[in-house]
Amino acid sequence: MAVPELSELEEVCSELRKLGCMKFSHLARLYRAFGPRLASALEALREKRVKKYVFRPSGRVVWVVVGREREYVVLPRAPFCSCDDFYFRVMDGKARLCYHVIAQRLAECLNWHEVIECEDEEYEEVMGELRGIGLEGAAAGRE
Repeated sequence: MAVPELSELEEVCSELRKLGCMKFSHLARLYRAFGPRLASALEALREKRVKKYVFRPSGRVVWVVVGREREYVVLPRAPFCSCDDFYFRVMDGKARLCYHVIAQRLAECLNWHEVIECEDEEYEEVMGELRGIGLEGAAAGRE
């Protein structure tokens, strides 16, 4: 069963890809779907807090949105976010999406994100940092 808000976001993103810019009508549609969460998503875009890590040569991509507390990993096609809001409100059905997922989707379709290129060998280190364990914790976990 499709989530109406997610379908609306996908439709708007499809239009934005074609236009290359956002119109007031898009904002109105997204606000009806997401309310104040849209404002937080737009703030993340404006402050350039959406990052796309691209690992070479594999081409693996990891999306990150810098939130108020820390950096959150977003899996756009799931859709999933590692934030507490997603875990406590989205998973419980109290909200459809967290603002990090909304920001990532908009950033991707408008190409309003920072691209960080890394070598494949750096993947474990980057993911460890995003999980908050760093290299020391990762090394200790392997011993």
